[in-house]
Amino acid sequence: MQTRGEAHVAEVLATLAAAGFTGTRFWSGAYDRTLPGNPTPAAMNHPYALSSAFKRPLPDALAERLRARFGDRFSTALAVREHHGRDESPFPVTPPDAVVFAESTEDVVEAVLACREHTFPIIPFGVGSSLEGHLLAVQGGLTIDVSRMNRVLEIAGEDLLCTVQAGVTRKQLNAEIKDTGLFFPVDPGADASLGGMAATRASGTTTVRYGTMRENVLALTVVTAEGKVIRTGTRARKSSAGYDLTRLFVGSEGTLGIVTEVTLRLYPVPEAMTAAVCHFPTLADAVAAVIETIQLGVPVARCDFVDDVMIRAINAHSKTTLPEAPTVFFEFHGSTASAREQAETVQEVSRSHGGRDFEWADRPEDRTRLWNARHNAYFAALQIRPGCRAVTTDTCVPISRLAESIEGARAILDRAPCPTAIVGHVGDGNFHAILLIDPENPAEIELAEALNDEIVRLALAMGGTCTGEHGIGLHKIGYLVEEAGDDAVDLMRRIKRALDPDGIMNPGKIFRA
Repeated sequence: MQTRGEAHVAEVLATLAAAGFTGTRFWSGAYDRTLPGNPTPAAMNHPYALSSAFKRPLPDALAERLRARFGDRFSTALAVREHHGRDESPFPVTPPDAVVFAESTEDVVEAVLACREHTFPIIPFGVGSSLEGHLLAVQGGLTIDVSRMNRVLEIAGEDLLCTVQAGVTRKQLNAEIKDTGLFFPVDPGADASLGGMAATRASGTTTVRYGTMRENVLALTVVTAEGKVIRTGTRARKSSAGYDLTRLFVGSEGTLGIVTEVTLRLYPVPEAMTAAVCHFPTLADAVAAVIETIQLGVPVARCDFVDDVMIRAINAHSKTTLPEAPTVFFEFHGSTASAREQAETVQEVSRSHGGRDFEWADRPEDRTRLWNARHNAYFAALQIRPGCRAVTTDTCVPISRLAESIEGARAILDRAPCPTAIVGHVGDGNFHAILLIDPENPAEIELAEALNDEIVRLALAMGGTCTGEHGIGLHKIGYLVEEAGDDAVDLMRRIKRALDPDGIMNPGKIFRA
């Protein structure tokens, strides 16, 4: 039996067929065909405009209900909608029909119940830092903005945990707990919302030591597609009670429910924290040093690679004076003695691979300066070519295949018609190839996406993944079946249908429509 959402798509396809359209073109993955008049070849993984026929119009009754419930926290203003239809992905602005600014779990429940009654799409929104189009309203819909849900609800220092509303950002949390001697380590670079980080199973520069959001989320409060509030997990560090619903929702990208509260692990601030930057003659030398460091079991807290192109951009953007060479950023946590021992070991390993000009940063302000420069690399890259958008890969491979994967990616990027760079959290095998495209040049987009495709397939052939930390969203739908297999993806679809039978939760993401 078709769900109401599936029935809507079937109706749209029938309408298009009656109008003479013989193919379909969704905002997802590699397409079989294109709509007439679309200049983009079918093999493209980068979509242009979605036909308006696929969007569900905002019912007047729903708009009236939301306006009555939320007042000026409900908006259909174009500027507001466009702000919520834009992220850091290369996709065009795709605004929702309306936006609700939620301030509590109860607000989210009310909005979900209203949308469910009208089978109207719902898209969660945190701060808009997604790189894969997660928050774009590809079927229209209501965006539920949780940025005003920004309260730290509890800090339980003795249990090394806290509970926050979904709109709290990672920097805000660390600022609020700085006097407790604790910190939250997961650091994707952007000052993302913690609800969004849970929804995308985010990680970042510290994953090599502290793990991803999967390991650091203990419990969630989630509003389901039925408008019910469920609480997954407990305050305990482990449990064998039933299915692990927390892990089900972590990484679900808003397609199963809306996260409104998150309970997180906290960690004691280390006695000593030391950062270092080391420059290498070649990309291969830098990666070899990283691999040996990891295989020796040195517990580095951060280990990020930046190529010479990106170093040049960082220097221009952050006013630093780093040598323009392949560079690795390290950080060491522990006691004073252990941090020093780690640093000395890594320095010795790096020198054996041609590393030079170690720059040390022991003072907090110096460490912050170095890592801020690294974190701003994405925005620095965008300044290389003003007006560009970035097509970004997110592959992750076993550490033994890292050198081969990065060198292969570099050879592929050398054929690009646009500026390119490589950065990555190479300590855990994850790196990003960045292609800076002209969004108004279809031919350039086509070639950039073809190169992106080669890099992803190279990683999959090495036993890796198409996305280490960004999520599937829109951009990587075409690779999910290749990575997970038909039967596994079919099981994912059945879970989606069971929890969201009407298909209203962030439709068009993770799976093809």
